[in-house]
Amino acid sequence: MRRVKRIIFLLLVITFVGIQFIEVERTNPPVTADINAPTEIKTIFRTSCYDCHSNETVWPWYSKIAPVSWLVSNDVKDGRKHLNFSEWEKLYSEKRAKLKKEIWDEVNKDEMPLDIYTYLHPSAKLEMIQKDMIKKWATND
Repeated sequence: MRRVKRIIFLLLVITFVGIQFIEVERTNPPVTADINAPTEIKTIFRTSCYDCHSNETVWPWYSKIAPVSWLVSNDVKDGRKHLNFSEWEKLYSEKRAKLKKEIWDEVNKDEMPLDIYTYLHPSAKLEMIQKDMIKKWATND
C-alpha cells in the first residue's frame, strides 16, 4: 500500500512538472486605439478592468504556473474578445454606446470585476463612488 502511494505521488509530481512545459499565450499586442475617457474613469478601468480587457495585461506570477496559467490566459483571451479598451476608439459609436451600457450592467450587478480577480487583487474591487462614476459615464455620454 505504501508503495502504491509513492508511485501515485511520483506520477502526480511528474505530471505537474510536465504540464509546465505546455505554453499558453501571454502576450500584449500593441495598443492601437485606447479608450478616450475622463481621467478618473480611465484610472478605475486601469485598476479594475485592464488586466482582462486591454492589451496592457500585467501577467502575475501565477499566470506562469499550469494549470492556473491556462485559466488566466483563457480569461484574458475571452475578456479581450468581448471588450478591449486598447481598441475602443476603433469601434463605431453605436458599438461603444452598447458596450457602455453592458459595462454599467455588469458593474451594477456586481458581475465585474470577477470575484476571483478581486480576491487576488483587492484594489480592483469597486467602491460605491467608483460605481457611481461609471454609471454617470456610461449613461450620460
